[in-house]
Amino acid sequence: MLVVAALGGNALLKRGEPLTAENQRANVRDAAHALAHIVRAGHRLVVTHGNGPQVGLLALQGAAYKPDEAYPLDVLGAETGGMIGYMIEQELENALDHGKPVATLLTQVVVDGRDPAFGKPTKFIGPVYDRDEAETRARAAGWTIAQDGDKWRRVVPSPAPKEIPDIRVLRLLLDQGVIVICTGGGGIPVLRLPDGSMTGIEAVIDKDAASALLARELGADALLLLTDVDAVYQGFGSDGAAAIAALTPDEARALDLPAGSMGPKIRAAADFASHGGLAGIGRLDQATAILEKRAGTRIIADTS
Repeated sequence: MLVVAALGGNALLKRGEPLTAENQRANVRDAAHALAHIVRAGHRLVVTHGNGPQVGLLALQGAAYKPDEAYPLDVLGAETGGMIGYMIEQELENALDHGKPVATLLTQVVVDGRDPAFGKPTKFIGPVYDRDEAETRARAAGWTIAQDGDKWRRVVPSPAPKEIPDIRVLRLLLDQGVIVICTGGGGIPVLRLPDGSMTGIEAVIDKDAASALLARELGADALLLLTDVDAVYQGFGSDGAAAIAALTPDEARALDLPAGSMGPKIRAAADFASHGGLAGIGRLDQATAILEKRAGTRIIADTS
């Protein structure tokens, strides 16, 4: 099978951990060993990943510049794609004893400049703050902020991905047996201008939505959205919470789930599954078990 595995933020930074290179390296090493099991099971693999904490950190570092000299989010997205891709690439090569070629591709993703998301920022980036500190930083920097659990974070526009112009390069690499790391952080957001040229735009694309588009365009057999919970739960956080083993795309879309966490995953999974193939949500260490329908939540057109 061709498997697209999307790594959630926990693959790079566990909840509450400082965003240090050492912590990221240790977490990526664990992720690489889990991904290596997919390859050893005989599957072809494409890896995508988030970048919310990392792109937010680079944006904070950019505050040291004059306002008109700070780098825009599309450039910061490219920087995080290179940084995180490098770590995954190296650790995956090590986990596979250098028996398979692995390559990272910085991936442009076209969005629509008229997307209403530009008027309603929802994508969390950067560290979490207490409300008072978040409001102080927002006033000083012109941020939009929103509540994330019991903390507050910066939010930025998250337009829907429309096209992956680098898809031809990805297919060439896959045809040569390369394990590809791509569409990092949802891809680098770009606009296609009337003359056909492209230019970057200030946004961070949702990683799960971009991964679902990528999986469809590649004709993948499975899309794995790997996170730090073992399944989608009905009544999550309540005493009667129950894991859901399987859903149809329509059943998945009907669930009322948090917009900032599981909601985007279930929508992306339903979108992919409605075009055929298996979409799975679960823990990183369950990746092969999800493919074998022994763990996680599977979204498929026919659950019988």
